[in-house]
Amino acid sequence: MTRDDPGVTHSYRCVDVFGSGPLTGNPVAVVHDADDLTDDQMAAFARWTNLSETTFLLRPTHAGADYRLRIFTPGEELPFAGHPTLGSAHAWLEAGGAPATPGVLVQECGAGLVRVHAGERLALEAPPLLRSGPVSEEDRARIARALGIDTDEIVDAEWIDNGPGWVGVPLADAAAVSALRPDWSAFDGLDIGVAGAARALGRRAAGGARVLPGPGHHRGPGHRQPPGRPRAVADLDRAVADVVRRSAGRRTAATRTRARGRGGRPGAGRR
Repeated sequence: MTRDDPGVTHSYRCVDVFGSGPLTGNPVAVVHDADDLTDDQMAAFARWTNLSETTFLLRPTHAGADYRLRIFTPGEELPFAGHPTLGSAHAWLEAGGAPATPGVLVQECGAGLVRVHAGERLALEAPPLLRSGPVSEEDRARIARALGIDTDEIVDAEWIDNGPGWVGVPLADAAAVSALRPDWSAFDGLDIGVAGAARALGRRAAGGARVLPGPGHHRGPGHRQPPGRPRAVADLDRAVADVVRRSAGRRTAATRTRARGRGGRPGAGRR
């Protein structure tokens, strides 16, 4: 694995996830039987592959799990991420792994136990959010700097963090999202999902969504994931859309409250 450990060898697979064919999806390197590797060796191998994520399969420590997974980017370890989970489950099955419950794999990782359903396609049950709720004013200012906009252009901002650290940021509309010119040097550990509030069938929905992982999360400033990422983006889109809907609901409730105060009831708002 390293110059200092020339005798350490492990098999690994490179799995193409979310693709419509070979070399069209998100690659993940999956190292098998990695129990004897140190944290430093795992991190070094992840830097060497230079993929967005590299994973390591280990024996589980939880009685309800089929295997344990550790997920590394070239710069850090993640408690959970979607496409590495699916790619690693595929590699584990391909190597002869047999889940305790037929058709359902249970992965142990930093986010807890994650169930992966093995049918015609693999599908995972996303773990609970590690962090949720509104961001602080300080973080809101950081987000504005990273996106290259004023803080008053941010309609709302909430943590939607299930491992990689995402924050959901609705903007005024899809045009505002398209016009973004991020300052990658200002991300400082942020991974941002942005969406414009769009009208669809009379209901608030997310439109013009963009996924903006910070430079440290992947390979470098402006690095783009390959085009075969529809499901990963769709999952994040839904989370950002939830933020858009909650934000729209809060604004609607506030407007109604102000309307009542201006005369929605006889004498309301007057002394």
